Amino acid sequence: MTASSRTAITPLTVQPITTSVTLNASRAWLASLHGTDQTETVTLDASKLVAGTHYTAGDASQPYSRLVSGIPLGRITASGLYGPFDPAAADGRQVFAGLVFEETVFAPGQPKIPCALLWHGVARTAKIPGGIDTTKITPSPTGALIRFV
Repeated sequence: MTASSRTAITPLTVQPITTSVTLNASRAWLASLHGTDQTETVTLDASKLVAGTHYTAGDASQPYSRLVSGIPLGRITASGLYGPFDPAAADGRQVFAGLVFEETVFAPGQPKIPCALLWHGVARTAKIPGGIDTTKITPSPTGALIRFV
């Protein structure tokens, strides 16, 4: 190869970009720290969640969706996954299992979402995201031990 036929190689420059997002968990629904040290890890069935009620959808600046803390949950008997508490459901979610303790970020389209479940403690009824009718919670030995104030 002659000196005149050589091709100049341009060096590759890599410029990493770092993005940081801070989420401030709103736990206005939490009335006491009792039970917060003993949450249980559970998995949600994402198909049961509704955008705007149970989670905030991601956008161009934050591609991940954010699960809201304080959502009442019930356990789906067939799958063992959890979904929003629904006293009219017949799939197991009619038994109140507890409240989502921590806000959780998840990728859009993710079928299962891990989260922390507060299964005993004290909560402010008027501050529960999406609301809850405590008169429709049937006491159950497998249900949550949440006192609503």
